[in-house]
Amino acid sequence: MLNLWRANSRWSRRFLTIAALSCLVLLGFSKAAQAHHAMGGNLPSNFLEGFLSGLAHPVIGLDHLAFVVAIGILSAGRVRASLIPITFVLTAMFGTGIHLLSVDLPVVEPIIALSILVIGAILAFNSEIRFLVLLLLAGVAGLFHGYAYGESIIGSEMTPLFAYLTGFTLIQYGIALLSMKLSSILAQRDSKSLPQIKRWWGYGIAIAGLYFLTIALTS
Repeated sequence: MLNLWRANSRWSRRFLTIAALSCLVLLGFSKAAQAHHAMGGNLPSNFLEGFLSGLAHPVIGLDHLAFVVAIGILSAGRVRASLIPITFVLTAMFGTGIHLLSVDLPVVEPIIALSILVIGAILAFNSEIRFLVLLLLAGVAGLFHGYAYGESIIGSEMTPLFAYLTGFTLIQYGIALLSMKLSSILAQRDSKSLPQIKRWWGYGIAIAGLYFLTIALTS
C-alpha cells in the first residue's frame, strides 16, 4: 500500500508539472497587450473601479503574472526572502509613476518579455543566483512592468489612481508571497521533487517569455 501511495504521488507530481507547463504555454498565446486594459480600455472613475482594475491587471496579463510567480519561487528558502518581491512591487509603483509623469522608457515590452525569459531560464536550469543580483533583477523588471501598468491609468483622477496603485501592489505581493510559501512548504515535505517542479515551471515561463519577446520585436 505504501509503495502504491508513493507511486501515485510520483505520478501526481509529474501530472501537475506537465499540467502547469501546458497551461503556461497555452496561455502564452494570448497577446500580452490585451492585459494592459483591465477594464476594456475604460479609465476607472472611482475608488472601487481603480482598486479592482489594479487587482486585475497583474492577474489577467500572463506576462506580468509569470514574472511575479517566478520571483516568488526563486525567493523561497533565501535569507531575507521577502525583500525580493518587496523590491519588485516598490519599483513597479515607481515605474507607474514615471509613466504618469510622461517620462519615456525605451523598449518597454521587449524588456518585460526578456525579464520573463531570463527568470524562466534561471528556474529551468536551477542556477544559483546571488541575493543582490536577484534584487537587481527584481528592481529593473519591476520598473518596466510598472511602467506598462501605467498605460491603463493615464488620465485618471487621483482617487482611482491611488486605488489602482494599491490594488496592483497588494495582488502582486500576495501572489509572490503565496508562490514563495508554497515552494517552501513543498521543500520541507519533499525536497527531492522541488528542483524538478522548479525546472518544469521554468521551462513554461521561459517559453512564454520567448513568445512575448517574439511578439514585442515583430509588432
